Amino acid sequence: MNQHEELRDKGAQLARFGRRALAGFVIMLALLLVVAGRFVYLQVFEHAEYSTRAKANRVRLRHLPPPRGLIYDRDGRLLADNVPAFRLDVLPDKVEHMDRMLHRLSAIVPLTDDDIRRFKQSLKQHRSFEQVPLKFHLTESERDRFAIDQWQFPGVSVAPYLTRNYPYGAEFAHVIGYVGRIDEKELQRIDPDRYAGTTHIGKTGIEKQYENLLHGTPGYELVEVNANQRPLRVLQRVPAKPGKNLYLTIDERLQRAAIEAFDGQTGAAVVIDPRNGDVLAMVTVPSFDANLFVNGISQADYSALLENPEKPLLNRTMRGGYPPGSTVKPFIGLGGLELGLRKASDTVLSTGTYYIPGSSRGYRDDTRYGAGRVDLAQAITQSVNTYFYSLAYQMGIGRFDQWMSKFGFGSPTGIDLPDETGGVLPSPEWKRKTFNKPWYPGETVISGIGQGYWMVTPLQMAHALATLADGGVAHTPHLLAATSDGLKAPEVPYPQPPAVRIADDPADFAPVRQGMLGVVYDNKGTAFGLGKGFPYLIAGKTGTAERYSRTSDAYNTNKNLAYLATRHRAWFICYAPAEHPQIAIAVALEHGAWGGSAAAPIARKILDQWLADTPPSERPPLPVTADAQAAAAPAGRTP
Repeated sequence: MNQHEELRDKGAQLARFGRRALAGFVIMLALLLVVAGRFVYLQVFEHAEYSTRAKANRVRLRHLPPPRGLIYDRDGRLLADNVPAFRLDVLPDKVEHMDRMLHRLSAIVPLTDDDIRRFKQSLKQHRSFEQVPLKFHLTESERDRFAIDQWQFPGVSVAPYLTRNYPYGAEFAHVIGYVGRIDEKELQRIDPDRYAGTTHIGKTGIEKQYENLLHGTPGYELVEVNANQRPLRVLQRVPAKPGKNLYLTIDERLQRAAIEAFDGQTGAAVVIDPRNGDVLAMVTVPSFDANLFVNGISQADYSALLENPEKPLLNRTMRGGYPPGSTVKPFIGLGGLELGLRKASDTVLSTGTYYIPGSSRGYRDDTRYGAGRVDLAQAITQSVNTYFYSLAYQMGIGRFDQWMSKFGFGSPTGIDLPDETGGVLPSPEWKRKTFNKPWYPGETVISGIGQGYWMVTPLQMAHALATLADGGVAHTPHLLAATSDGLKAPEVPYPQPPAVRIADDPADFAPVRQGMLGVVYDNKGTAFGLGKGFPYLIAGKTGTAERYSRTSDAYNTNKNLAYLATRHRAWFICYAPAEHPQIAIAVALEHGAWGGSAAAPIARKILDQWLADTPPSERPPLPVTADAQAAAAPAGRTP
């Protein structure tokens, strides 16, 4: 190659290098411009978004659940409290292998199958960056063991919280109810903002009925964290607003006395102030410890409650339906007067068996040969079936239903508790709808003594009795008396539905009251002697509802009490003082031979406690006659 060709080749190489260098420079410049443009775009146009993201990585939002409102009885005794406790929380997006982590963690902090099952259910209800409770109510030793090995479990932490506590345990389980962990169905209907950070909600009783008052408003904290998400400092804090405190009409001492009066027998009792509808006691026996349900009841404990033949989970006061027996007789007798079918002085001959006109079918009295000729007061006192057989037949089932429904039979009372049943007020329409069968006259007759298809709850019975005691004025039974914020005094009484007058002729109420006084003070009364030693007059009525039909003509006697207790529901209703009623009581025993001997003594113990609780300044005047029993005895009777 000559010198000229060599120089030309080098020139071509230099030119080619120059072009390549220029192309590389252009590419680098273009890339630099893209980077610079992207930088400008992120810093200027997307500044707000990425600044927010950066803060989110540095700042954590922590929801502060509101303390739940407390619940007190009428005298300020604490029935539902919040106590401090600790739980294990898991942040799902910080856990790589959840099942492996749970397995390793269970070796340090014992986790039951129920704990893990509930935790996995909760995982479905929370987002991955939200804390999910794993185990509630950690013991001190469990917290200490976890603290030693916490470094092995990123995303798992111990968190303080307030847990619900019921100091009286089973005493108020059916009234106060309990809170429990929010389930999937509840999560779909609640406001997620209002329940942010909240794990529990009212499940039954007052806790459920007044959830909106008890819950409060959540707060939040903005917490600065490091790269490992450990808190460094609180940047901003908005405190949660506690729920309202509730003050109930119920009296803890009266509630306890009623439970003790049952002495382990299965049944229910409701105590109402007839002047205003205040529920003073509401007892179901047996009951259960509501604390078992707060943080999740174990399968073993729940199975034991379900399999208990006495059904402690059943709220007998408002869901237990029983035939009312003879306790309905005062209401039916009043109906005969109000409807103009009878006068108080009208008498009926009781021979031991009643026959529907034109029928050979007989309906028996409790007394083999009858009570003779009796008027309304005597019929109530001696519980003479024939009087009420004939009155029910005379009324007819249409007027009978219409009248008894005025006292609330056949429908819920409207008490401020959830899940109340309405019982059964027998009628042709109800029978046709339920059994697709016609109504017979004999069914009207036996309805007159509270038998047949009748189903009444103790709450309905107490409400009807309170209406009768207050001269025909019906007050809706209620438990909430007042509310307050924090440590403030209770506010004005909580508004209640207006009272309804269903009857108001004092002349009609007088013979009914006289008959109910005779039940307690007449030597032929079915609860004679119950008022001995009590300073006020007691108006009462017994009831013994047969669970099975009689299959023979044999009359039961007190010699077979153990046998009768398996056949009968025993009732007793009463109010006192008879002239100025301040308390109305309905007691129902599922296994009682006779209302007067089995249920009435329970009511008397409740009355004794009421008397002890009532300050002398609030007691009505004593009867004018020094001897209350003599004053109550009907003319011609020996108390």
